[in-house]
Amino acid sequence: MWSWVLHRITGVTIFFFLFVHVLDTAVIRIDPNKYSEVVETYKTPIIGLMEIALVACVLFHALNGLRLILVDFWGKGPKYQRQMLWGILGLFVVLFGAMAVRLLQILIQHSF
Repeated sequence: MWSWVLHRITGVTIFFFLFVHVLDTAVIRIDPNKYSEVVETYKTPIIGLMEIALVACVLFHALNGLRLILVDFWGKGPKYQRQMLWGILGLFVVLFGAMAVRLLQILIQHSF
């Protein structure tokens, strides 16, 4: 059940990001100076942390989506769904841990 909840939350988060991204990019057609102002507001540590959270959402959503495909289309998928969940969670921790360390290093370099 929790993987279902997290899959929905990460999906909505990704959708919200894409919606905001389209809106802020559309501002350039209206007023290029306003677009520059909007982009400047994104250069804060809080937004940097939100970008790291977005990476976590995309990574989990992608890995869990692959698990769901296997559960739905592989004959033995339902039998092994719990093991696959633990597998994607382990893979998520390893991949996101490595990415988060690197992203934090970049964030710290650009913040100070």
